[in-house]
Amino acid sequence: MIDTTEADGAFQNRCEHAARTLAPCVGHVIHRIAFDAFPEAGSLEITLRAGPHKPDIVVSLAGVRYVSVAKDSGLEGFVDEISLVHLPRTPRPWPAETADMVGRFGGLPELAWLRIVGPVEVDVVASIVTVYSAMSDDEAAADRTA
Repeated sequence: MIDTTEADGAFQNRCEHAARTLAPCVGHVIHRIAFDAFPEAGSLEITLRAGPHKPDIVVSLAGVRYVSVAKDSGLEGFVDEISLVHLPRTPRPWPAETADMVGRFGGLPELAWLRIVGPVEVDVVASIVTVYSAMSDDEAAADRTA
């Protein structure tokens, strides 16, 4: 459920923070994509890995309105480009690329558009986005010895 009483700009700020967190993930590998479709709202989780020296990143999206995943056979899912774009309520404009993804109407909440480009291409539009960063294996090992 979406909190419609949320302070103006809070979701946009959350999207901008998520975009900054994801920007260094170019070169990561898409390790896992999990999609759950429920009658009321779908959710999708994407795990990005870059090896033991960098933390795993998990992108969690809920209130999914659109999903597209395309994979070139036999190629690993390296991330060549990644972006997360805030999609405001009407009448403010959206990027032209989203025109066929979600129909716009009055009362539609603010949304986030996640786009990953590489051998695996992912487009997701959702009303909730959370980005988690785990400790790298190196950080976890150092934490145990401290």
